[in-house]
Amino acid sequence: MRKTELLIPAGSLEVLKTAVRYGADAVYIGGEDFGLRAKAHNFTIDEMKEGVAFAHAQNCKVYLTVNIFAHNEDLAGIREYFVQLKHVDVDALIISDPAVVMMAKELLPEKEIHISTQANNTNYGTYNFWYQMGATRVVSARELSLAEIKEIRNNIPEDMEIESFIHGAMCISYSGRCLLSNYFTGRDANQGACTHPCRWKYAVVEEKRPGEYLPVNEDDRGTYIFNSKDLCMIEYIPEMIDAGIDSFKIEGRMKTALYVATVARTYRKAIDDFQKSPELYRENMEYYRTEIAKCTYRQFTTGFYFGKTNSESQIYDNNTYIKEYTYLGMVNEIDADGCIVLEQRNKFTVGEVIEAMCFDGSNLELTVQAIHDEDGRMMESAPHPKQILHVDLGMELPIGCILRRKDD
Repeated sequence: MRKTELLIPAGSLEVLKTAVRYGADAVYIGGEDFGLRAKAHNFTIDEMKEGVAFAHAQNCKVYLTVNIFAHNEDLAGIREYFVQLKHVDVDALIISDPAVVMMAKELLPEKEIHISTQANNTNYGTYNFWYQMGATRVVSARELSLAEIKEIRNNIPEDMEIESFIHGAMCISYSGRCLLSNYFTGRDANQGACTHPCRWKYAVVEEKRPGEYLPVNEDDRGTYIFNSKDLCMIEYIPEMIDAGIDSFKIEGRMKTALYVATVARTYRKAIDDFQKSPELYRENMEYYRTEIAKCTYRQFTTGFYFGKTNSESQIYDNNTYIKEYTYLGMVNEIDADGCIVLEQRNKFTVGEVIEAMCFDGSNLELTVQAIHDEDGRMMESAPHPKQILHVDLGMELPIGCILRRKDD
């Protein structure tokens, strides 16, 4: 059996540390430039260094995205960026543009090169091309079936790695090559500035009736004709492994620490359970289904993995997430009185029952016994986001533990 890597997204240093603590084998991040998630917080050079040091201390790898489609004016900046990266010990660069690949080989020859899904990697000939160009891994296009990926595995070198998405948002366009955002807003999806117009509500205008909007009705609320369900393959890990996939990739560099903790922890347990015993994996399936549904999502689909998608892969009546839990904060330290110290993210109150997400996959229900601000003043509730609080939960919790509350 090939070693299976769990690869988790991190849009900030806080989220990177969360991903590592909750079970990532590797995380992927973006710098402040030249990645496809410009609206994520992203990493400065100093933050990259800190994140890499934290991850490597836990035997976790870090991959850096430099996966824009570069225009002429980008090339000098990318070259300068790569010179700065000589002093950052990331394990690999995720690239889609051939010119950027060549530049990385010249300036950062010690770094592994992974080819981004944006490069439309749909056949074993493409994989072999990138292998000859020095790439050690290729990320499969999301439009491939497991049967196609298995055929790719059988026709590429044994030491070449396949990375494939296992969970997260799906793009309506072919491997993310979308022009809608650029057309409507001037913000280029392939330059990292997508406004996600696939989630907007649309009507039809007939050419000879300008200004007359014809609704596209699925029901009385209209339709979101480009709005895909989210990928979730938690029930098909054996099939993913059998296809010869080396790295299971979670989508979401703009997601919160709560989302990352929930998804990373659930897939970590599912992978580990299967590798211990396929029977154990099947026995715990209801746990995986229950836990993965505690993150925000837009219903679930298996995408293209079992064949072409159909109308069941789309959501036609809304563009909203299903959200069952609220992120309250993360344990930053334990004070002299045994209270947890956190930066509050959403309101909670004394007497309320909240949930601590343990790193081993279990959850603790705890009652908020007291809240104090930084000056020691007692508070009945915590209404102000980003406020530093000392919270008595009746027990100490490990640093980095995520706190959440079930929504009514």
